[in-house]
Amino acid sequence: MKPQVGETAPDFTAPVVGEGIGEGETITLSALRGRSVVLVFYPKDDTPGCTTQACELRDGWADLKDRARIYGVSIDDVKSHGKFIRKHSLPYPLISDPDKAIVEAYGVWVEKSMYGKTFMGTERTTFVIGTDGRIEQVLEKVSPKEHLAKLSAVLA
Repeated sequence: MKPQVGETAPDFTAPVVGEGIGEGETITLSALRGRSVVLVFYPKDDTPGCTTQACELRDGWADLKDRARIYGVSIDDVKSHGKFIRKHSLPYPLISDPDKAIVEAYGVWVEKSMYGKTFMGTERTTFVIGTDGRIEQVLEKVSPKEHLAKLSAVLA
């Protein structure tokens, strides 16, 4: 089940890369208290929808960067994240969740279907977490092309 607005965001420690953070470093959500945090869950590095969403965030970065700490989160490994960041010049870090602990804690590891096949995957969902560690907003199943506008409105 997804954590709801007003609930404390599930804590985690996970590998992170990007924005000057090298491979092998980790991040702990609770250590970021005192700053607004945005977790952008997406299905897979370098796929069409995820690339569109990532590049939209990149292109809107000047307006977003001072409003919150923004992290992309997927089950891809750190090496894949590093390639994705370099290929598309992403200015924000990506969190790696290969054991699916974070996507499960946030209720975004769900059954999906495509072309008549059913499979498990990450639902495109964004959580805005306040300075106190509580969830302030959940943007569910947003279109990659609409994500930036919706996130900008929430962080305004």
